[in-house]
Amino acid sequence: MRDRGLPFVLMAPAFLIVLATTLYPLSYSLITSFREWRLTRQRRPGDFVGIDNYTGAFTNHEFLSSLWVTTVFVTISVVATVVLAMALALLLRRTGRLHTFVRIILILPFAMSPALIGVSFRFMFNPEFGVLAQGLGAIFPFLKGVAWLADPRFAMGILIVTDVWHWVPYMTFMCLGGLTAVPRETEEAARIDGASGFRILWEIILPQMRGVLVVVAILKTIFALKMFDQVVTLTGGGPGASTETLAYFVFKVGFHWFDMGQASAMAWILTAIMMVISIWYVRLLMSERKLVTA
Repeated sequence: MRDRGLPFVLMAPAFLIVLATTLYPLSYSLITSFREWRLTRQRRPGDFVGIDNYTGAFTNHEFLSSLWVTTVFVTISVVATVVLAMALALLLRRTGRLHTFVRIILILPFAMSPALIGVSFRFMFNPEFGVLAQGLGAIFPFLKGVAWLADPRFAMGILIVTDVWHWVPYMTFMCLGGLTAVPRETEEAARIDGASGFRILWEIILPQMRGVLVVVAILKTIFALKMFDQVVTLTGGGPGASTETLAYFVFKVGFHWFDMGQASAMAWILTAIMMVISIWYVRLLMSERKLVTA
């Protein structure tokens, strides 16, 4: 009996930690999303309002605007990250001291805090003393003196660049791991038959990497949907609401407008979006595996 109960005893501390830090907050926020709770009026959740907080979110033009901004940000960020990570993995799959050194250097951006990345890029794109702003102005005279973070198009572009720069190293190592499982014999046979490098990539490497790329896309989509730190430290959601992502807007509703009921509902809408995308990606991955094994 003791041997049977020992695994449960050992798992109990971890289960209690997960319960306290994950399950309880999620359950409490779900309950709060169906109640009225304005911190300016009451200290505890108020009356039950049904789905009013959810319907109110979809009639709020600022929420819809943040949803569109999030869609644009996630789409471009995920595509750019996957493409660059795969390209770097192909370049770094060779062995040698130089490639090993580059791999070590490559991990540095991922080791940095997202908040620190936002602050750093904010300084570097300052039109008066920013090193990147000055460098781009020197190379391209028409960009001299541009207020990068005051222009909606440039601000969104910089936000995407910082996010891609941060996550490409991690995704590159995932792709490198996947490339090690691709048999070199098939590539060598294709070269002997006269296949071009592009054809080898498109017809041999990518089909065998599809499962890894789907996982990379799932992870990057989730990370991009909940990206918050760089918005706070880099753009603050501005100029206007041009970089106000859904995660930042939820924070704004909860801690600037003090409407915790509405913020909880919006947070669960974001969670539902993540779940739907993740389920779709997993189904895609499973269908690919069935095709491979068939």
